[in-house]
Amino acid sequence: MQREKEHANDTSNRELKITRLFNAPINLVWEVWTRPEHIENWYGPNGFTLTTHKMNFKTAGEWEFIMHGPDCTDYLNKNIFVEISEPNKIVYDHLEDPIHRTTVTFEEQGNKTLMNFHMLFESSALKEETVKIYKADEGLIQTVSRLDHYVSRILSLQK
Repeated sequence: MQREKEHANDTSNRELKITRLFNAPINLVWEVWTRPEHIENWYGPNGFTLTTHKMNFKTAGEWEFIMHGPDCTDYLNKNIFVEISEPNKIVYDHLEDPIHRTTVTFEEQGNKTLMNFHMLFESSALKEETVKIYKADEGLIQTVSRLDHYVSRILSLQK
């Protein structure tokens, strides 16, 4: 019985996740995640740009933006912030297809920041479809790399 319960709680087949250690203080990584003027410079896969229409950064606040693909396709994104715990955690629900919950955590490690980015889909089929159609797994890797480059650029300008 316990084994069945553990299996029922296993969400690994519905998840996309990535961990990255940034050579930047937690307050900077938090800032570039929570301010639209920063997010528009890094959020999304390579070749994508972002237009933010609304970012009410508070619990139950809305975050709406359009990701503009390199092929000129626009992707509408509507999100609701579920939980915000400065500077350690952001949870939001993505309300457009593909529906999922994203949890991003930040952990201070000296003058560096460990970030865990976790997407949880409603079903394994939806996750697999999202990877197949949108290449979300590769897109997540590219997005986090763009964030790393952006944070590094800010740090170099501050020196």
